[in-house]
Amino acid sequence: MKKTTQFKRMLQSNRLDFLLEAHSGISARIVEEAGFNGIWASGLAISAAMGVRDNNEASWTQVLEVLEYMSDATTIPILLDGDTGYGNFNNVRRLVKKLEQRQVAAVCIEDKIFPKTNSFLHGEAQDLADVAEFCGKIRAAKDTQLDPDFCVVARTESFITGWGLNEALDRAHAYQEAGADAVLVHSKKSKPDEIVAFMERWNNACPVVIVPTMYYTTPVEVFESCGVRLVIWANHLMRASVTAMQATAAQIRSTNSLVAVEGKIAPVKELFRLQQADELDAAELMYLPSEREVRARAATATTPDGMKRAA
Repeated sequence: MKKTTQFKRMLQSNRLDFLLEAHSGISARIVEEAGFNGIWASGLAISAAMGVRDNNEASWTQVLEVLEYMSDATTIPILLDGDTGYGNFNNVRRLVKKLEQRQVAAVCIEDKIFPKTNSFLHGEAQDLADVAEFCGKIRAAKDTQLDPDFCVVARTESFITGWGLNEALDRAHAYQEAGADAVLVHSKKSKPDEIVAFMERWNNACPVVIVPTMYYTTPVEVFESCGVRLVIWANHLMRASVTAMQATAAQIRSTNSLVAVEGKIAPVKELFRLQQADELDAAELMYLPSEREVRARAATATTPDGMKRAA
């Protein structure tokens, strides 16, 4: 099944489903092996992996290169955290074209101003995009896609910026009417109250996606009972890897030895497995000549004057 079709069916299903963050080819493969049905290509995590801020400091083409590796490494759909679309409607059109070429199933764009700032940094001070302008981006994305199953998720930051429930509902309805396949409603509260209030008045106009980074203690049954379709665990592989790398680096530096860490980290052979080294070994048997064939060719090779070389 196409990755786009897989993702669209997740949105349209009556069952709550989950995406886990990835930021590289190997982390994307780990997400798939863990049993998730989809991947969140996190802007925060991809930026962090590059060592830059989540302020569009990484260009969209740099993000696209990472996505290509992630897509090649997996068979499940990827939803790109596309920030504000990296510009205006025209940038969004080109982005959708390039995502489809790389079999990325969907893009999420948010109603803030380019360049964006992460939602958890000075949220109330951030400006929201004009509704009509943002709806134009959504329409441009939908008009550009060639695959009818490619999905556009419109993210409203109304709660993040303190504009409240009515603004969130008004914007979400406008985005749905503009053609969005789903809306992502974001909140930075430690309780899911804003999300629950939104869902009570949403009336299932289109699927809703949430990111419970701050209200992570909420049982998923609460989301399911509200009618949420997709939950994104948005940055946890990156955060876990940072913790592991910091601890490992500190221990190696303090002891000047690998003895204490070797039993706590993945063996080198696990990296080879994740890189699919066995597939290359099998391919070499199919496509490279055997040692015997090489020797036989050498034995029958001719010199420039046409004389056969001695074996």
